[in-house]
Amino acid sequence: MNETHHAARLPSLQGCRVLVTGATGGVGSGIARSFAEAGAAVAVHYRSNAAVAEQLVAEIESIGGRAVAVGADLSLPGAAQDLVARSAVELGGLDALVNNAGIQPVEPLSELGRESWDAMFATNVGVVFSLSQAAAQVFEGGGSITHIASVEAHRPAAGHAHYASAKAALLMHARAAALELGPAGIRVNTVSPGLVEVPGLAENWPEGVASWLAHAPLGRLATPRDVGDACVLLASDAAAFITGQDLAVDGGMLATPGW
Repeated sequence: MNETHHAARLPSLQGCRVLVTGATGGVGSGIARSFAEAGAAVAVHYRSNAAVAEQLVAEIESIGGRAVAVGADLSLPGAAQDLVARSAVELGGLDALVNNAGIQPVEPLSELGRESWDAMFATNVGVVFSLSQAAAQVFEGGGSITHIASVEAHRPAAGHAHYASAKAALLMHARAAALELGPAGIRVNTVSPGLVEVPGLAENWPEGVASWLAHAPLGRLATPRDVGDACVLLASDAAAFITGQDLAVDGGMLATPGW
């Protein structure tokens, strides 16, 4: 699907200003593209790869969109708050935040050390908390926050005890934040992708891809745009009365007995 046809099916986000964290990765870049094609101005967050971020900005600008690259190492104290503040300055304000940045190491539970457990929660939950708190303070007249969780928040996989637990924590954080931020007009939701087609996946994990394709009702992997489109929906007026919810973008996998 080309950009024109893709944009035509998206809710309009004209005038929306969004920060997408981890936007240089496969999923993050798909999210940024979907927002740009829906008409939003995008702050493209990167940790270290400025060249990839600038390339994405150039791509968005080439289709008539507006984007800026904003670097930050979110593991550093105060970095989350600074990233939100700089993004708001660059875009003239913020209306939406997509918390996509995270890590996904694989470690058997029997070998999992406390250091790895703590690092997972610090990155995949703690940073999300800080970014969300900072964004809520700069939103004017309401806003939308979306956490990228995972189907593993509902159904864990071997070697992912810390990852699945952290993603499950995001679901509850979103509900708790939705409860407390709702009176300010701020909606908070999660998107839980299934297996996403990114470069190298089929080569590095052929058995996992084969199993997914054999069991997913829709018979394919998710694309980064599938995830991005779900985020656009939740940030749009079409979801004006949706908050504290989890949207699984998994081709129906959670409806199956297992995979």
